[in-house]
Amino acid sequence: MEAVEDALDWFSGIVWGEYLLIPLLLLTGLWLTIILKGLQFRRLIYALWLALIKRKEEGTEGDISHYQALSTALAATIGVGNIAGVAGAIAIGGPGAVLWMWVTGLVGMATKYSEAFLGVKYRRVDAKGEQSGGPMFYLSRGLPGIGPVLGVLFAVFAAIAAFGIGNMVQANTVADSVNDQFGVETWITGLILTVLAATVIIGGIRSIGRVAAMFVPIMAVFYILAALWVLIVNVEALPAAIATIFNDAFTGTAATGGFAGAGIAAVIQQGVARGIFSNESGLGTGGIAAAAAQTSHPVRQALVSMTQTFIDTLVVVSFTALTIIVTDTWFRVEEIADREGALVTIRAFSEGLPGEWGGILVTVAVVLFAFSTLLGWSYFGERCMDFLFGRRAVEPYRVVFVVLIFVGALFEVGVVWTFADVMNGLMALPNLIGLVLLSGMIARETREYMSRPDWKVVTALDDPKKGPAPPPKDE
Repeated sequence: MEAVEDALDWFSGIVWGEYLLIPLLLLTGLWLTIILKGLQFRRLIYALWLALIKRKEEGTEGDISHYQALSTALAATIGVGNIAGVAGAIAIGGPGAVLWMWVTGLVGMATKYSEAFLGVKYRRVDAKGEQSGGPMFYLSRGLPGIGPVLGVLFAVFAAIAAFGIGNMVQANTVADSVNDQFGVETWITGLILTVLAATVIIGGIRSIGRVAAMFVPIMAVFYILAALWVLIVNVEALPAAIATIFNDAFTGTAATGGFAGAGIAAVIQQGVARGIFSNESGLGTGGIAAAAAQTSHPVRQALVSMTQTFIDTLVVVSFTALTIIVTDTWFRVEEIADREGALVTIRAFSEGLPGEWGGILVTVAVVLFAFSTLLGWSYFGERCMDFLFGRRAVEPYRVVFVVLIFVGALFEVGVVWTFADVMNGLMALPNLIGLVLLSGMIARETREYMSRPDWKVVTALDDPKKGPAPPPKDE
């Protein structure tokens, strides 16, 4: 096992090194931001209205509503990356890593928009009558020559990655956290998680969409309110915490307390890697979820989908990070056995909330977040299998996915996290290449659609008695 972990560490260092994936992710997001003229900033208010108020476009092609597609994407991304991933980034790279998570999220909104746009544009109906889309389709159908090869590579890497980022990492963190907080054996937690996930996953995207739409808002609000309480209690430390984030992002972090210190390269690497782990912008999964949505035009679902990155990284991640920093937990990580797990965040909430509530609350949040991520990633993986082998491969894949939830609960956390990082990187590479090559078409069709005077209103699909609901002005 030690040899496997060493090999994974070496490979992860190459994939996530300063000369490969990190600059490619940031530069791709920056390029898409430029070519789309900062669309994620100009249209954010309207996008949030469309996602959270409008919610659906009845009568259009698709399996689930705008909101359910967004909830499925959020279910997959609001996971342990928002709790354990943020803690790991700060514990290794220092508070400055948070700024690079924010930067990754801001430019990642343009990336997520582009993935969702292409996901809807190139989707197709599978043998069971369900929509199927994502990078494997828009790469193979949108790029002649190299596209089919990139599509197959993405599908293979993503189907495997689902067992890491969307399965074993989640199950492992839940089992460890429940064991630490309540003393429950990891195999018991793994078994319960497996049975619960199986009951939803077997129903496919419609079942996942319904559960996610009900589940995600409750768990997100529940977690944010608890974090807000900690920040209010420690409000006097908040300005210094924000200043530390910005200062250390460009200088590295000096050794202090139990913190060993980190150079600027480690700060950036941890911020970008954990930022992508959290919001998945650039991985291509946003296109898979978007392809299932009922929508009249790719632009509409793409706007909805980009709000997922905003909610995930600019909201949930920020609350976690600030809670860890204002409670000074980050530089006392030597007291915590698992630097890359949720125990750092549990300690921060335990110190910020009265009694035992902190540890209990974060443990419950870990369970809820991880469970929702299992649901979302099971769908991503099965869509890749449908692309590679046809619909007949979906059911066997679901069975294997469910079984590995239990296996993941028993794995050593270091191996699982490193494996997830490697698979994330490998699936991101073909997707990012495709996004750059297709960026001109994305910008052109977005510009053409938004040049229509009535692009914000789909009158025919609104209630004819009430008329179309007026969208908000955002510029």
